[in-house]
Amino acid sequence: MSDPVRAVLGEDQPIVREGVTAMLSRAGIKVVASVGNAVALVQAAAEEQPDVVITDIRMPPRFADDGLQAAVRIRATRPQTAVIVLSQFLDPSYAFDLVGEDPTGVGYLLKEKVASAEVLSDAIMRVVNGGSALDPDVICCLVGRKRKADPLGALTPREREVLALMAEGSSNSGIAERLSVTVPAVERHVTGIFLKLGLQQADATRHRRVLAVIEYLRN
Repeated sequence: MSDPVRAVLGEDQPIVREGVTAMLSRAGIKVVASVGNAVALVQAAAEEQPDVVITDIRMPPRFADDGLQAAVRIRATRPQTAVIVLSQFLDPSYAFDLVGEDPTGVGYLLKEKVASAEVLSDAIMRVVNGGSALDPDVICCLVGRKRKADPLGALTPREREVLALMAEGSSNSGIAERLSVTVPAVERHVTGIFLKLGLQQADATRHRRVLAVIEYLRN
């Protein structure tokens, strides 16, 4: 039997912290530390060296984006630790700050969507395995933004749908199921997206599927 995923949780409300801990435990994820402020979160991540850090964005001591900044710091000092931030706010700039230059092993979820252990545990397993877990509403907001020089302007509506699902972390087969099309059809759309965005030569080890969204929406 493989060892359980080890998690550090950051949440300033004790009741919520206990609820999330119980939810994760039911999903077979071991919470090795549970803290209520961003300073303690960074310290716990350094001491416990968990597989994943899960944190609220707004936390003490400033009650601003302390949790997000702690997550960014943890990623910078220990890239092998996956990070998921939970937010009440649909703010694409937070997602960009978290992702930085590398979209692997990160998640940005809206709290209202995390209503079950299955949703959260699925996101955790994706980021622990080097994938991403970006909330669909965040992706829709990013893809739908109007820009003076829109690098996505050459994409068809269907390619935009595929791009959004790619950024959520969906596989080609998962996209095909969601859109009720064949896997080869999805593969053709993915190839078209890479060609139109100039990513056909991108390094596959850096998850160019996610970079197709992140790099071209960053500006």
